[in-house]
Amino acid sequence: MGEGMSVRRRVLLAASLTVVLLGAAVAYVVVAGHRANAPAAAASAVDAGPGDRVLFRSTAAAEYGRVGTVARGSEAGVRKLSGLDCDRVYAAAGRGICLRPDGPLATYQLAVLDAGLRVTDTYPLVGVPNRARVSPSGNVLAWTVFVTGDSYNGGRFSTRAGMLNVATGETVDSLELLSIIRDGQPYRAADVNFWGVTFVDDQHFYATMSTAGKRYLVSGDVAAQSVRTLAENVECPSLSPDRTRIAFKEALHGSPAKGWRLTVLDLSSMRRTPLAETRSVDDQAAWYDADTVMYGVRRGTRQSDVWAVPADGTGTPRLLIPDAESPAALGN
Repeated sequence: MGEGMSVRRRVLLAASLTVVLLGAAVAYVVVAGHRANAPAAAASAVDAGPGDRVLFRSTAAAEYGRVGTVARGSEAGVRKLSGLDCDRVYAAAGRGICLRPDGPLATYQLAVLDAGLRVTDTYPLVGVPNRARVSPSGNVLAWTVFVTGDSYNGGRFSTRAGMLNVATGETVDSLELLSIIRDGQPYRAADVNFWGVTFVDDQHFYATMSTAGKRYLVSGDVAAQSVRTLAENVECPSLSPDRTRIAFKEALHGSPAKGWRLTVLDLSSMRRTPLAETRSVDDQAAWYDADTVMYGVRRGTRQSDVWAVPADGTGTPRLLIPDAESPAALGN
């Protein structure tokens, strides 16, 4: 194994420890180490195992941050809520990831969840959670966190992304430690950032890489410890259930300052299809099914709703889950 990975259950992201100053709070946006004897969350009646349901994080005032499920086809109806609070949540194949607050001073925690949304393991995470994903097998968890303090970045936010295989204990401490092939050539730069992992399987993934003012879709191979660029102006990819397409947010005119457009990329032809959602969506979309993409749309600073839109560019957006974000279709 190279320096970017380890099969030991050890400190995660220690190689990329970064001090974060965010206002008066101190944050080290990093998974700092394994907390061996963390208390488990209270048992939940919510079933997050495979089934015809959608998992989500509530943004309703009375239940803010709580994780729940709704039945597919009745998403605006009765919602079952757990006692678990998360800032970001995702699940697949009966295992979940929850990024949540863990004490004062802007500290956070990565919690590993079972199908009943019970916490089975925790890792201190100090900083600002941004994205979370689980591989189709449920074995590999991926996270993205915000970080400041990189010398090349003038104090602005950067990101760190990593992975944990809970079946083997193998980690990718930071994607920045992997070798990079950009436009067919080996590439190294101090300003490389990664975020928004989406999985093909336990060994292969897609993510966003930024460097030199550009953002790329990259294809990654954990065993080879490498990534390669595939296309420019692709952020927060989400792989379709049939693995043939990627939903993503595309910066308008190549500039994130101008907003984003939800788009689907066909991986065989690399053809892009803008979706019928014309609002600027700053989220990592998820697939409701093979034909539909779902995503969070903010209403102010705390509230959001989950919307859905056809993946072929037709139709119109529809409200899927009110007062919700961070959706995951649990499937069968």
